[in-house]
Amino acid sequence: MGLRLAVETLTARAIGALSRAGGRGGGTTVPGKVLWKVDPAAVDALAARLPDGVVAVSATNGKTTTTAMAAEILGADRQLAWNRAGANLLSGIASALVAGRGADLGLFEIDEGALPEALARTRPRVVALGNLFRDQLDRYGELEIVAERWRAAIAGLPATTALVVNADDPLVADLSDGRVGAVRFGLDDPRQARAGLQHAADSKYCLRCGAPYEYAAVYVGHLGDYRCPQCDHHRPELDIAVRDIELRGLRASRFRLVAPAGDTEIELALPGLYNVYNAAAAAALSLAMGASLEDVRLGLERFSAAFGRFERIPAGGKSVVLLLIKNPAGANEVVRTLEIGVPPVLVVALNDSIADGQDVSWIWDVDFEPLLEHVGLVIATGERAAELGLRMTYGGLSRDRLEVVPSLEEALDRGLSLVEAGTELVVLPTYTAMLALRGILADRGAVQPYWEDRRT
Repeated sequence: MGLRLAVETLTARAIGALSRAGGRGGGTTVPGKVLWKVDPAAVDALAARLPDGVVAVSATNGKTTTTAMAAEILGADRQLAWNRAGANLLSGIASALVAGRGADLGLFEIDEGALPEALARTRPRVVALGNLFRDQLDRYGELEIVAERWRAAIAGLPATTALVVNADDPLVADLSDGRVGAVRFGLDDPRQARAGLQHAADSKYCLRCGAPYEYAAVYVGHLGDYRCPQCDHHRPELDIAVRDIELRGLRASRFRLVAPAGDTEIELALPGLYNVYNAAAAAALSLAMGASLEDVRLGLERFSAAFGRFERIPAGGKSVVLLLIKNPAGANEVVRTLEIGVPPVLVVALNDSIADGQDVSWIWDVDFEPLLEHVGLVIATGERAAELGLRMTYGGLSRDRLEVVPSLEEALDRGLSLVEAGTELVVLPTYTAMLALRGILADRGAVQPYWEDRRT
């Protein structure tokens, strides 16, 4: 390490330590922000020093969980430089690199917009791309814009970089077209398919000729087994397939992972098809890194939950279950998972901070109705609680089954007061609402603040 880089890194670590000591949690991002401002090229230099290189993960939905699953698999015999708290911009990656003294492998979830520059700077060994859904249009624009930026970034990578893509997403699968050695994963279990595309589906028109795709199976949003009836553009063959899926309510799922090296049965302590997709992505990128099927199975079966994504947090003899929602596709899958056993009380929290997306019109594309038919009470909370309450009313929820409580803490306490001891309060928050709710529970000693015990 050059003298300048050594000084910059030590300075960033010291600033991170001071930030954490102040109790504000900035230790996850402040060191990287400082390093990024002083010397952006330091990211390149620190990434280049990692003996096993870098793995980059990006997607609209699921990148935090996918990366955490991969950490469970790949971290069994390696030390990781990993942005585990979800700080996925260049400053967060820089912070993880600063924290990763002695690390063998860099494992980074990366924001969709930040991906091109992150790839150029870290020169990853493996790039895993999970999906592209409509999300925060005020930040990202239309999906095709993001896909074209990704395409240009991938074209600039060396041929030695392994590209892992979700073959069930037309836009993402197309990024692997012509890429030698690309690994394509997807689901292959029509029993778990929806009856058809939902009205909020995104990439449903052929990339080649513009005709509507026909689907042999639709799994999540527009993800599935698609084919164009006009020009025959279709889902590519799967290198990694997930079959024989069993969904077990809010507790777990089971599936068979089929790969060139064989297949294995996996018990996953997470619900929903969206988490099966996350597990498939983590498995595919880990196999691309040389992990064995047994490594993959053991890692996925050890995994419990990523920060703020399907977390169960004890709260006075009860539990709070946090299920993050942030766009129509992801929220619809959470609704689908809850349909198996609709909770008597449901707290839904909607914020409109920059990290959530300031345009909250997406809530009108979420199919809340299957829940609203059966739920006992919905508590709408957050900065946009009133608009959320209006959405629930238009969805058919009667006024006597709706409470609008803008204060997150008051809504949490109200919900907990209504569920019985030994049961769960299900909370569906957007990103900053999740952080705030988790912070409230951390202040009460129910859960550890996410920035504690993170080295800088």
